[in-house]
Amino acid sequence: MAKVEDLISRTLDQALSMESIEIVNDFALPIQSRALTHLLNVPASEGEIWIGWGIHVFKVTGGEFKEGTVLEQYLHRKFDEAEANPGGDLFSALVQASYRGRRLTREEMMGFANLAFAGGRDTIIHSISCVLGYLAEHPDALEYLRADPKRITLASEEFFRVFMPLTHIGRVCPAETNVNGVTVRAGERASLCWSSANFDETVFPEAGDVKLDRKPNPHVSFGFGEHLCLGAPHARLIVRTLLRLCCERVKKITIVEAQERLEHEAAFDRVLGYDLLKVKLERLAD
Repeated sequence: MAKVEDLISRTLDQALSMESIEIVNDFALPIQSRALTHLLNVPASEGEIWIGWGIHVFKVTGGEFKEGTVLEQYLHRKFDEAEANPGGDLFSALVQASYRGRRLTREEMMGFANLAFAGGRDTIIHSISCVLGYLAEHPDALEYLRADPKRITLASEEFFRVFMPLTHIGRVCPAETNVNGVTVRAGERASLCWSSANFDETVFPEAGDVKLDRKPNPHVSFGFGEHLCLGAPHARLIVRTLLRLCCERVKKITIVEAQERLEHEAAFDRVLGYDLLKVKLERLAD
């Protein structure tokens, strides 16, 4: 926790010293990648490799998939190194882990590692960018939090609810089943649509409004129950720390240039954060 706080503190101070900064690539991505090195207990130099991958490990701008398997090759190399010389990092933990009396297969290890990198990448970058974009567009929100930093906990949960970085995720049904009255055959997909659930008017009064004091707030941005995101505490630490430090050091955030990110689906288009967000951060006087 102390390492992540120090990271965000240094990155924010650097941004405050600049005339302007592009948040998505030059602020959120470095924080996400460098914070992940602390979570996975790997050398800080690994974070610089991950920053070099850009915002999307699998996709280029516009949604097309990249050629090659940069992440897959990287993970295989790390597992090979961990098997030869295990340490205290995530890769070593996975090569030494057992399940029901057997070691994990390489495919299983790759699955867990993919979740750590893919699941904890776009989501954190998106959350940081959207939070700063919202504070820039609503300066009263920053003043509201500054007046009582205890409000940050509820506010961060509302940000997670509203700025859900993934529209939905699908899973293949192994056997025919019934989902809410709909027959799903074996091999077909069922999907959880977070962006719909988090705006359910029967659960969230005035669901389209951002209410920084919303309570209760049973959003499902991190999943639920036994499928709760393992990275949820990490995401909360980053966003809450960023909000607290902004309250302490940032007087005002001004948007210089913004390009919204659009998600295209067959039935709808959804604004999903930013492809580019350039801002000016004004330091709060001591």
